Amino acid sequence: MDFELSDDLRALQDVARRFGADHLAKNARQWDREAELPRDIVAQLGELGFLGLFIPTEYGGSGFGDLEATVIMEEIARYDGATALTLDAHNALCCAHVLLAANAQQKQKYLPKLASGEWLGAWALSEPGCGSDAAALTATAKLEGDHWVLNGTKQWITNGKFAGLYVILARSKPEGGKDGISAFLVERDFPGLHIGLKEDKLGMRASDTVELTLDNLRVPKDNLCGELHRGFRDTMRVLERGRITIAALAVGLARGALEESLAYAKQRVAFGKPIFQHQSIQFLLADMATEIEAARLLTRKAAILSDAGKPCNFEASVAKLHTSEMAVRAGLNAIQIFGGMGYTKEVPVERYLRDAKICEIGEGSSQIQRIVIARHLLNL
Repeated sequence: MDFELSDDLRALQDVARRFGADHLAKNARQWDREAELPRDIVAQLGELGFLGLFIPTEYGGSGFGDLEATVIMEEIARYDGATALTLDAHNALCCAHVLLAANAQQKQKYLPKLASGEWLGAWALSEPGCGSDAAALTATAKLEGDHWVLNGTKQWITNGKFAGLYVILARSKPEGGKDGISAFLVERDFPGLHIGLKEDKLGMRASDTVELTLDNLRVPKDNLCGELHRGFRDTMRVLERGRITIAALAVGLARGALEESLAYAKQRVAFGKPIFQHQSIQFLLADMATEIEAARLLTRKAAILSDAGKPCNFEASVAKLHTSEMAVRAGLNAIQIFGGMGYTKEVPVERYLRDAKICEIGEGSSQIQRIVIARHLLNL
């Protein structure tokens, strides 16, 4: 068993790391304060091929697998969680759903635009009354002639403010339960799609999050994505993959907290010596490093299984649960090491903590992950 990255993966890692250090590190604080990710950064991500991670080369994408994606996500999140979350929602939710369920004509139409960065992608599942209980969604879709007509409200839509394409889940059969939900490919300018104001969030502030109102939203009949009434099954598969990339994002945030803490501990003096020489600080650093190493291995194991086409629902949930909660602990420990300075916005560790919290909530909360893990153990 080889735990080392291949030369190609190391080269990819270096590209992502340099981009993060050169373009994200010096700007992330300002973007967080202004709650805005510049469009030119999104364009640069497209030029690097990071907006087409999973998209085959025939559509202009990079054709990467989950392992490559975890390497990139960790490096980007180490410097800016909001940029990483933008990538995650675009690649692991919207693009992944199109790749999984769309027909050949739909892929040919939409994937090149998504891969190049001409369009950002968004994925609309959650509603004001429907989060963890995804099957309880109430947005409706009714076929009227050559169009589906969608009505309802979608909430917490990452990339929703600027997306060019939305994958929207709606109930196509009222009495169908999980087997009455379908997915629809919705372009930004389709009549009846109303984009709300950006949410004022605790963390990931530069990543836009909005509410969508579907007011007799007219979607061409041919824009049904996947099999009619079977959208929920595809959704669960998309979320499984998304949990791997969000785990990698959490690893990156935690690594940022550790690396910033190490640098600070070497230059901050207390009681006549650098604070890294105090055993209490060493223990905090050791705990952070140990948990990060374990989290990275869990994440890459899930990614390797996914790339091999093997079942990985258990492994993805384990990775997502551990890494998300670990990243919050790393953020808290980093602030403790920085002391009063860590409680200010002068240093990035408070932002890492705020950004990490959403990893315990989005794409299946920690409570949902524990349910998935327990059901696997108990064969339920």
